[in-house]
Amino acid sequence: MKYLIVGLGNIGTEYDATRHNIGFDIADAFVIKHGGNFELDRHAFVAQCKWKGKHFVVIKPTTYMNLSGKAMKYWMDKEKISIDNCLVLVDDLALGIEQLRLRPSGSDAGHNGLKNIQEILQSKEYPRLRFGIGNQFAKGKQVDFVLGKWDKKELPIIQQKILASITIIESFATQGIAKTMSDYNK
Repeated sequence: MKYLIVGLGNIGTEYDATRHNIGFDIADAFVIKHGGNFELDRHAFVAQCKWKGKHFVVIKPTTYMNLSGKAMKYWMDKEKISIDNCLVLVDDLALGIEQLRLRPSGSDAGHNGLKNIQEILQSKEYPRLRFGIGNQFAKGKQVDFVLGKWDKKELPIIQQKILASITIIESFATQGIAKTMSDYNK
């Protein structure tokens, strides 16, 4: 079984360790745990890992957030991976900083990366792991907040949630989305 794991983020050091790049951070941690390496390829940094008989293709699109669908669609087609075996890792302002939520489908909720994926795939029916980043910003400061770095006091929670995200990805591949949602969406 093959799975495509799509970490959403923006390339460039100015975006490293920002709230909006949490998808890249989860992808990095997953690949490190499973002994893979990212290499630059078409539309993405790509790593391949195997775990418990499952083959994971993990991508970090180089198309920037707003064109994430282009990279996802290319790698789905290239690797012949069905939409049900794809998992998008994405930041979410609507969830508190302590929350993770796995969903089989849904709206883009104003997220430009998800919006582009839906446009390219012509579907809202793709699994996504939403990583809560909170919404503690002043009116008109959403962009600064999303592209900002984590506060030092948030980092222990973020590290714990990244580890939980790895477990959720593993469960998604071995137990399926329904069981994983039942176990981890609390």
